[in-house]
Amino acid sequence: MSTPRTSAELDAADPLALLRGRFVGAESDLVYFDGNSLGRPVADVADRLTAFVQEEWGGRLIRGWDERWMDLPTTLGDDLGRIALGAAAGQTAIGDSTTVWLYKLMRAAVDHAVRTDPSRTEIVIDTDNFPTDRYVAEGIAAERGLTLRWIEVDTSAGVTADQVREAVSERTALVVLNHVAYRSAWLADAPELTRIVHDAGALVLWDLCHSAGAVPTALDEWDVDLAVGCTYKYLNGGPGSPAFGYVNARLQGELTQPIQGWMGHAAPFLMGPGYTPAAGIRRFISGTPPILGMVAMQSMLELVEEAGIEAIRAKSVALTSYAVEVADATLPEVTLASPRDPAQRGGHITLHHDRMREVTARLWQRDVIPDYRDPGGLRIGLSPLSTSFDEVERGMAAVAEALR
Repeated sequence: MSTPRTSAELDAADPLALLRGRFVGAESDLVYFDGNSLGRPVADVADRLTAFVQEEWGGRLIRGWDERWMDLPTTLGDDLGRIALGAAAGQTAIGDSTTVWLYKLMRAAVDHAVRTDPSRTEIVIDTDNFPTDRYVAEGIAAERGLTLRWIEVDTSAGVTADQVREAVSERTALVVLNHVAYRSAWLADAPELTRIVHDAGALVLWDLCHSAGAVPTALDEWDVDLAVGCTYKYLNGGPGSPAFGYVNARLQGELTQPIQGWMGHAAPFLMGPGYTPAAGIRRFISGTPPILGMVAMQSMLELVEEAGIEAIRAKSVALTSYAVEVADATLPEVTLASPRDPAQRGGHITLHHDRMREVTARLWQRDVIPDYRDPGGLRIGLSPLSTSFDEVERGMAAVAEALR
């Protein structure tokens, strides 16, 4: 069994190593293996929020809506699209939760498909898709009298091109896929799967929750129809920070979003008797946006832009590869429940052992923080900018000790 490279060597060669000091708590001895669930706060968020409270909220009060806040869902959405998503301006908006965005865009997609071709009565989704996506799809299918067509997947891998090709047909209205599988970290071939869905005449919605900010996407280049993602994982917006939705410009005038709120109206302050949707991506906004959550997110977006999304991906691959290397050398009783090829893997790995639930509880007591996913999966999420190789080494040693 080969000896892993030392963390000191890897940290010394890491071009992004100094950025770790820009996060609250990164200097502590705590090992954080859950950055794919909740990212550490960027250190300057405290000053940014204080300045916002004192100057914009406290100083400008209601005038803030006219001066900046009304446009923040789309201006910040444009920044996110440019920096991390591969999306041109005018296609991404921020606000609502991931669940609400999923409902709005799934409903809009299936309603459009059935309206244009009543024979398209199926939503295709896989059995290992993130639970919220599956639950929302089930609800919409029941609501609209549609059928769910399930793709059975290997939980240590993910959806393949052959599986999608077999599942779609002239009856397919919408296909819902995770770009990075939440359990295994399987990185789907988004451009190829999108092409297969389009060849069947259907629309595709990509869930980017486990990739946005860590794995580059090229939504425009791939001709993606719709995408949804959260901002509290690799985008470090904080607990419950608002999600984002992407709607390809070619579809914005075709889709009718189902939650018609005042913020998506063409003239929101007219307060008229009927609903007229705004032009462009703004029509997919519903209610008053959560400005404080967006303020916090700006710090991480600036940091992602400074580092560069391709460099972040390279660091992510290096971190997960090192974790696999250490696991192979020190955890012979453990099975890797993630793709071994880093090109097929997102920003985390999952290690399988029947005792991982109790191992996770022991680790938390020692300030080593992974998370647990059934069946028997210890999930190690390595947020690239805030995680060092030394942290990985110390955490993996703690896993080995907890198993013993």
